[in-house]
Amino acid sequence: MMMDESQRQKIPLIFYRTAAASEPVREWLKDLEEADRQAVGRDLMRAQWRWPVGMPLCRPMGGGLWEVRTDLPSKRTARVLLCLYREHLVALHGFIKKTRATPDEDLATARKRQKELQR
Repeated sequence: MMMDESQRQKIPLIFYRTAAASEPVREWLKDLEEADRQAVGRDLMRAQWRWPVGMPLCRPMGGGLWEVRTDLPSKRTARVLLCLYREHLVALHGFIKKTRATPDEDLATARKRQKELQR
């Protein structure tokens, strides 16, 4: 039996907004090539419809932080770090991954923004 669309809950995704009202993840996405931007958008949408979702799409980073993992058409790897806050997924930080491990400064950026939300 097909699942009725109304029975599936899509978790709203919002972009973290700075005090100066900029949205760093949205701005980062706009700078990506069209095909790459669409690939990231598709994976964010999959996370919204399937939350909570595990590997290979989402990896828990600890402390309520998750990374959405996207292999881009441009042969690069993108990550969007997000958290669940008040029934919303909040995209905290996005970057192109250049090393095997998620860089500490990218994690620190996301954790700092996550803390700001919770204030």
